[in-house]
Amino acid sequence: MKLRRKILLAIILLVFIPVIVMGAISYYNFSNAMEKKSSHFYWISLLETDRKLKYALSEITAISNAAITQPLGAIQQSLKQLDMIMTYDRKQEINNTLINHPMISSFSLYSNDRLIYHYNEPLSFDSMKRKVWYESMQKAEGQPVWFGPGENGTSEQGNPVLIHSRVIKDYYSLENIGSLVIYVKPDILDQVFWETATLKSGDILLVNKQGNIVFNKAGGQMGEHIEFPFLASGYSKEKGYYIDDYRDEKSLITFLPSYNEEWYLVAITPMNLIRSESDSIRNVAIMLGLFSLLSAFWFDQFFISKLVRSIISAVNGMKRVQQGVFIPILSHKKSDDERDLLIDGFNRMSTQINELILQVETEQGRKKEAELQALVAQINPHFIYNSLESINSMAILQGNKDISKMVISLGKLLRISINENQELIPIHMELEHVRHYLNIQKFRFEDQFDYSIDFPESMKYFMTQKLIVQPIVENALYHAIEPMESKGYITIQAYESEKDILIDVIDNGPGFDQSTLMNLWNTDSTGQKKYRNNGVGLKNVHERLVIRFGSPYGILICSSPGYGSTIRIRIPKITT
Repeated sequence: MKLRRKILLAIILLVFIPVIVMGAISYYNFSNAMEKKSSHFYWISLLETDRKLKYALSEITAISNAAITQPLGAIQQSLKQLDMIMTYDRKQEINNTLINHPMISSFSLYSNDRLIYHYNEPLSFDSMKRKVWYESMQKAEGQPVWFGPGENGTSEQGNPVLIHSRVIKDYYSLENIGSLVIYVKPDILDQVFWETATLKSGDILLVNKQGNIVFNKAGGQMGEHIEFPFLASGYSKEKGYYIDDYRDEKSLITFLPSYNEEWYLVAITPMNLIRSESDSIRNVAIMLGLFSLLSAFWFDQFFISKLVRSIISAVNGMKRVQQGVFIPILSHKKSDDERDLLIDGFNRMSTQINELILQVETEQGRKKEAELQALVAQINPHFIYNSLESINSMAILQGNKDISKMVISLGKLLRISINENQELIPIHMELEHVRHYLNIQKFRFEDQFDYSIDFPESMKYFMTQKLIVQPIVENALYHAIEPMESKGYITIQAYESEKDILIDVIDNGPGFDQSTLMNLWNTDSTGQKKYRNNGVGLKNVHERLVIRFGSPYGILICSSPGYGSTIRIRIPKITT
């Protein structure tokens, strides 16, 4: 594929598609946000409606409480004196107590076996027992039971009422002595639901746990049965919302448990009303997508084509450079932008490459000459070993065992030091190198110090950086043991942790404070020591370990004046 087409495709992928994706995501997020806000709005509205419903029905409950709980009141006395004829005054007292509320249309007062008094509702005792709400009233044990128009059957008869029924108990013995049924006008529910805010075509329902519509704001659906998912026994949410079909229309259904445990408040909102708010975002996203696509083609026509021509000129120039031909690219038309900078930069680069090639050829010649001189000056290690072997033989012939031992240790010591091709060696070889070094130093210091080297047999073949312990031991000899008047002791211990190997070099010298340590550390980096000039010191060992194994590894120095010093080397576990 040509570069121009690739750039055009990249613009489409990086501009057009992201605009479409962002538009789709924005449309989706905005729609979800509208759903959540609408649900939250309706949830607050339902909460307020439930509060008003509770207040309205509590007024009726308060009236019935006052009527049936007076021990000397007309209702209690009438139910206790069933053999006496109810007087006109007693009837008036009952009427004044119950009918004063404008929403109470009628009532019926029953004993345990018959109707004893009513107002506009002559329902016999046997007929009452057959009502759907009778069993619930008996189970409530004196608590008021509410049945709405859509569940008590009155809406089907064309005379919807809200029924308030309760068992009456004797004030003193709490025995059941009768029951009271109050018929409330549905206007009380109209007043509660009237001020509930809804969108156009929306509705507010009051449903019971069986799925029957007790009452609805729009009217005309009371008594219908709807299978709402939140009414199922396994449904976990007590309040919330979901999207489902309601009367063959996709709708947002928000629900809230009412204060009456048998009822739910449900808000129905058609989804097309909610999503109509986000249609403008969808249309803007489509327009932006088309505009970005047209912009990509315009950009290709007026800019990319010119840029590609400049790049092709640079590519042809590179091909010439690859063949060793360093001819500058000629720019026929000045554009005063990065295209001219590209051509100018390429011309300067080709000129510098030509100069560098000449310079490299000169330096290669000098390098070969320097390598030849280094080979001439190099000392053959075998010559050193053979010379030490000759010295050892002469010492044995003359009976000087100390010189022989010292030469043997020196030869083994040099064998590791001179071998530059092997950076990692087994731990036992590194510690054996330290042992030979200390044996040589014993000849110099005589009985001024002793040493011990301890490491488990299991660590024998773990690998370590070469020459990391001997510089630490050398540092302990010259800075801790030599200044001491008493006998010194150096302990070298190696042990393993979960992932690392730890090597401790411990001396019983005078120790040092932090300022002395910093002076020793800084001086150590120069490689200028009183007893050695090879530049391998504490800091050098630490830096070598960090370079090879990483920052968690290196050396740790612990010292205090008068208590000796401990230097810990940490390296990773590496096997052969």
